[in-house]
Amino acid sequence: MKSKKATAQQIAALPVRWDKNGKLRVLMVTSRDRGRWVMPKGWLMDGKKPWQAAKIEALEEAGAVGFVSDEKVGTYHYKKRLEKGRSVWCRVTVYPMVVDKLKRRWKERKERKRHWFSLGKAAKLVDEPELTELLRALAKNPEKLTELEDLRPAA
Repeated sequence: MKSKKATAQQIAALPVRWDKNGKLRVLMVTSRDRGRWVMPKGWLMDGKKPWQAAKIEALEEAGAVGFVSDEKVGTYHYKKRLEKGRSVWCRVTVYPMVVDKLKRRWKERKERKRHWFSLGKAAKLVDEPELTELLRALAKNPEKLTELEDLRPAA
């Protein structure tokens, strides 16, 4: 990994579910700027634990509701474009989320599209090399995400 000076911290939710055939799927959303496929992510929030902020981002960006683990599944870096051609390196900590339902109406529904993909397909669609590797690693070892079911509080 290259040295990333002045790295900003972000959080992301990795929203997952198992389809009716028992296959693991990940919910991706399009970015607002160029329509790239990304995970719901954002900045840390005052007064919120990182995984709580990730849960809020999943709701706002994807309309996803569910259980978010306080155990991260990984991190990745990317260059975030800012106003006036500036950019900043961001380190994104990823928290897995088991999605219980998708809202029909959510905050950013007019700005983004959402779609369920296999982890392998999602890995091919994202632009960030470290995120690609994270998704590929999870596709090879989905047990790391299956363990979430054991952590989820009984409803």
